[in-house]
Amino acid sequence: MSVELPFAPVDTIIRRNAGQLRVSAEAAEELARRIQERGAELATDGAERATEDGRKTLMAEDFDAPVVDKDLLELPVAPIDRIARLDIDDRYRVSMDARIALAGELESYADTVAAAAAILARHADRRTIKAEDIEAYYELEPYFE
Repeated sequence: MSVELPFAPVDTIIRRNAGQLRVSAEAAEELARRIQERGAELATDGAERATEDGRKTLMAEDFDAPVVDKDLLELPVAPIDRIARLDIDDRYRVSMDARIALAGELESYADTVAAAAAILARHADRRTIKAEDIEAYYELEPYFE
């Protein structure tokens, strides 16, 4: 699976949660891949909700997320649209409000993972957040909730 999401905005999200820590390129790449997986899962769930309602268009409410001001988001909407379409049928459309809601949801998700990765890097007595910190979050995720 190719990663649709550019690494630069993901790096920015990690940095805003990192404090004085540095961020490796591999950490941004790993989190971008995880965000993409999460986005595809949410879109699949949203498509199921739309189908239950007799719709072919995914709406913001299908993601149980509020529509936020897209200018406040770090994640760009165009790649989010491509991510949303990875695992759903071509007969579905994704409304602009749904794309923005999904981007907001994924950015919030990324903030959670990035904050936890920073804690893990500090715990390991490192000055750099690495991909292994992102991976460790997923192993320890139940403990962060």
